[in-house]
Amino acid sequence: MDDWVAGALSLPDDWPAHPDLSLALNRMGSFDWDLDSGLMHMDRPALDVFDLRAEEYNDRPESLGQRVPPDEGVRLDAMVAQALKSGQSNYGAYFRIKRRDGSLRWTHTQGFIRRDGTGRPHRIIGIVRDATQELADSTARQELDLERRRRTSLVDGTTAALAHARTVGDVIEVLKNSQGLAHLGATSLVMGLMEAGRIHLVADGPEDSFVPGTRYTRTDEQYPMSEVVRTLAPRFIESATDFATSYPILWPHISHLGITSAAYLPLIAQARPIGALGLLYSDKDGFTGDERNLLVALGSSIAQSLQRAMLYEQEHDLAEGLQQAMLPRRIPDVPGAQVAVRYRSARLGRDIGGDWYDVIPLPGGRVGAVIGDVQGHDTHAAAVMGQLRIVLRAYAAEGHSPATVMARASVFLHELDTDRFATCTYAEVDLTTGVVQLVRAGHVDPLVRESDGSCRRLPAEGGLPLGLSAEFGRLEYPVSTVELDPGQTLLLFTDGLVELPGADLDEGIQLLTAMVRNGPQDLQRLADRLCEEVDERGGEDDVAVLLLRRKVAHAPQPGGRLQQHVAQSDPEALSSARHMIRAAVRAWGAKARADEVELAADELITNALMHTDGGAIVTIRVLTGPERRLRVDVEDRSSALPRRRDAGEAGVSGRGLMLVDRLADLWGVESRGSGKCVWCEFVIPAHE
Repeated sequence: MDDWVAGALSLPDDWPAHPDLSLALNRMGSFDWDLDSGLMHMDRPALDVFDLRAEEYNDRPESLGQRVPPDEGVRLDAMVAQALKSGQSNYGAYFRIKRRDGSLRWTHTQGFIRRDGTGRPHRIIGIVRDATQELADSTARQELDLERRRRTSLVDGTTAALAHARTVGDVIEVLKNSQGLAHLGATSLVMGLMEAGRIHLVADGPEDSFVPGTRYTRTDEQYPMSEVVRTLAPRFIESATDFATSYPILWPHISHLGITSAAYLPLIAQARPIGALGLLYSDKDGFTGDERNLLVALGSSIAQSLQRAMLYEQEHDLAEGLQQAMLPRRIPDVPGAQVAVRYRSARLGRDIGGDWYDVIPLPGGRVGAVIGDVQGHDTHAAAVMGQLRIVLRAYAAEGHSPATVMARASVFLHELDTDRFATCTYAEVDLTTGVVQLVRAGHVDPLVRESDGSCRRLPAEGGLPLGLSAEFGRLEYPVSTVELDPGQTLLLFTDGLVELPGADLDEGIQLLTAMVRNGPQDLQRLADRLCEEVDERGGEDDVAVLLLRRKVAHAPQPGGRLQQHVAQSDPEALSSARHMIRAAVRAWGAKARADEVELAADELITNALMHTDGGAIVTIRVLTGPERRLRVDVEDRSSALPRRRDAGEAGVSGRGLMLVDRLADLWGVESRGSGKCVWCEFVIPAHE
């Protein structure tokens, strides 16, 4: 162990404790377990007991997992935890280990618990030794009692291991890998589950034990699993003769396995059979009463775990189906952009819920990109997400500004009569100019990947999560306006992508930034890689990802235009409109007149907001003809026509139209139904 590691963990001064020479002479090993740091030193004799080399052990108790069977590990952990909690000063236990050659050996450990002045345990010092010969030399009665306790412990340990099984596959893995067969002496295992009135064989072993034609069997056929499912009673087969006589169809196919006895157990949950378990033995004749009771208890535990696992799988399938139905069936083609989306569902039972993405085509070469996460991980969260996605899409399609879209969505969620809130980011991207208007409601900041592969965080001032902002009357959502250059990629994601066990969100975002920087250039492959990374680290939350890359700046076609609504008393919308005009002028090759266009447009917008009721609609477009011109229209709902007037030497207003007249090549006023449009035009060079 490196000196810096030991120093950083503040180990005790006398750690590790030095064992007496007598321990080594008696083939006992010692350990010193510092509970504060989690490090457990084991001397050479102790490692020999576990059949471990020094380089195979890293001073972490978890390293012993390769030698301690899972069910024995569960039992030991529970015993140590109880000793620490109950205030005991020592504990002792016998348990089995699996040596390098696959043989099982009995081991004994004795631990002494050291506590501080408050009684809090901080250290365990103890010994381990090989107890195989000791137990072998015990009297027959002691062996019988020990075997009974061991078998009871087997049921307890297997039950504890099964408690962590989430799926049917997990249950099967526990039965195959928990050393249960070795403890019970069984050489082969078969298990079938009820499906549509038939028994589906879901586990069998060893590999050469499968009988063709038995993958699906009826309950009225002459097979042992069919019999126990019909009768709901276990079937103990005492000998090979008993097997051959009782099941003549099955016996010829398994006689080569050397089976001498077998136990078939019905798996019953809530008074109905859900399957059957078979244990086959090659060196056993008959079953004692204790053995029968043990196997029946084991079958009951397995049945409960299987029922729970099947319920988890059903709920997960239901929730995942609901989630997929709520997400967009297809992502529309977006001219001028490349888009990749991914959704990775949670891995535990029904733990799936409110993450979503959406891509919304908008008029004028714009597109809305949405990422969000409804609180909770259940079907209710998925249902709320579906409704929220639909209304947010509707508000955006109606032409509302991003801040208004977010505020209205928050009010909708608040009035939905649910206790859930949602975080969300909505980005309205103008692919002609590259202008991005970003609104964030309690969500994580997006990232931007440059065309050279570098990646950076895109901080955006945000508001409260949807639902909460309406509840507390804080519906103001600031709009951050940025520009997305050709080749740059906007990355929107939910927090499941950056959540790391034992780390804060900033560390997760730093790791994601590095991963994006080193990831593939292809957008689809990058999206796949991000989700694969979550799988590799065992992420348990669902994840939604939306990547949008601006391909190239493309000039508008004749008649094409950019348009934005600016409401009164909305400085963010006014600032966003200015940014749109500035970016459009630059994108359309009119950079030389950018200041003139922006200043004239600003005057027209300000006049409309100050001297009329309601907001203004700003439209900017390129007119083709003998000479190329850029036109700015500002519409309002007032029919009163503006007029030029002399502001006077001391006037603070009145110069707006005079300024427009000086800056623009042409300007004028047009009546538009219930309102009017004030416009100005600028001659600009041919666009390359």
